[in-house]
Amino acid sequence: MKIRFIQVDAFADRPFTGNPAAVMPLDAWLDDETLQAIAAENNLAETAFYVPASGDVDFELRWFTPAVEVALCGHATLASGHVVLGDDASRSSVRFRTRQRGVLEVRRSGRSYELDLPALPPEVSTDRRSADALGLTPEETLFRDGGYFVTVLGSEAELLAIQPDFRALGAAVPGDPSHIVTAPGERTDFVSRMFAPNAGIDEDPVTGSAHAVLTPYWARRLGRDELTAYQASRRGGHVACRLAGDRVVLGGTCVTVIEGEFRL
Repeated sequence: MKIRFIQVDAFADRPFTGNPAAVMPLDAWLDDETLQAIAAENNLAETAFYVPASGDVDFELRWFTPAVEVALCGHATLASGHVVLGDDASRSSVRFRTRQRGVLEVRRSGRSYELDLPALPPEVSTDRRSADALGLTPEETLFRDGGYFVTVLGSEAELLAIQPDFRALGAAVPGDPSHIVTAPGERTDFVSRMFAPNAGIDEDPVTGSAHAVLTPYWARRLGRDELTAYQASRRGGHVACRLAGDRVVLGGTCVTVIEGEFRL
């Protein structure tokens, strides 16, 4: 069996930046064990699989890290939209049905794309397990259902200086939570980093789902709905953020770096 394979750097304007995702279109779903094994073989933060759908959407979409299936992945959705829209120049948008986060849409926006996600506003929390495991003294700690722990720092310099003990961080909270750290940016409205060692991702390069959490927070804090962001990983990536009611719209570009076949 041969499966089309496309590797895309998402939230990137050139190769080797942003967040790499494998995109693998299918005619029909394979069993979950095989999907997980493929994602482990790809060994990227996420592998996105999609199959044709009917009704008011174009495709059904799922995402797997090397270790687990995830409820929401922004960068691999953007990458999947890049592939679909690249295959059909007549399309202006594509709609994906997901299992836990409803319908997500990727739209053309000039030479870029817009990714429409649900807004996931976090709430103030006294749970400091994530911050403590990272050795941080936060200005504020927040939490969002779905396992998003947010630690707010006072400066970009503090954020850049973080050197996580991933084993300790993974042991701090059961399950596969997302440990998000954010701070005011020096050249953007805010910056962030994201760690998910229990999901097989020590540090994620650029995380769309984290910006679905951070955009409502920073929009409220800064008093405006349009923001600029930078995720300060080794690869790094810029994200344009807009709060639109109960949705977050993220802007970014993609670069295809590999195309080929996966053989089973």
